[in-house]
Amino acid sequence: MTPVVLICGDVPLPLPLGSISTSSAPSIPDKDHFDEVFSKLQVVPDPRLIVVGSDAALAATLTRLMRTERLHIELAYVAEYHSDATNTYRLSAGARGARTALKGTAERVPLIRDDAGIALVGCATVTGPSGGPLIGEAYADDTLLFSGTTAKIDITPTPQMPGLRASVEPRSRWLPRRWVEGRAVQLGSPAAVLTRDEVPHPRELVRSTFYRHDQEWLLVR
Repeated sequence: MTPVVLICGDVPLPLPLGSISTSSAPSIPDKDHFDEVFSKLQVVPDPRLIVVGSDAALAATLTRLMRTERLHIELAYVAEYHSDATNTYRLSAGARGARTALKGTAERVPLIRDDAGIALVGCATVTGPSGGPLIGEAYADDTLLFSGTTAKIDITPTPQMPGLRASVEPRSRWLPRRWVEGRAVQLGSPAAVLTRDEVPHPRELVRSTFYRHDQEWLLVR
């Protein structure tokens, strides 16, 4: 295994990664920022890409690996603090996470994406305009999540099949939250506001689908 580190944004580099080849990118890299790191990965044996940054940085990296047919590359994630993605995949953060990124084993896990071709690694939230109530209808596979009005929908990947789970906010804080697992979540709405891994979608949507990609990705943990 040959590790290559991608530091995204103004985050500290954990000491265990200090002697490894490093590339830098903005906090949310786009396709042009991966040229340098991909050039390193293609000339080393058994490449492992270690992303240091936020859930959004990891999602952008996984999206780029998917779109460029590089899902054979092992992908490790080192967050400064715990996040939705570290909680989902039971990853450590900081120096402990860096040690896992170096010494851990890559496992195949479901890759969740949406109909815009963007990977999801932590949590997607859908509300109505300006954070208000969401009007419409949503299903997780064949299970109705809501029809009419709800406060919001949360969608997260799962490290095992079927690949994702979704939940609507309970109508009362005294009611337990119910999660429904499935392969896909579909939403139709007059106006929905989507946030993926804390990155807002630039415009309102009338429909949105998250689903399991036909290939898995190699997560180090």
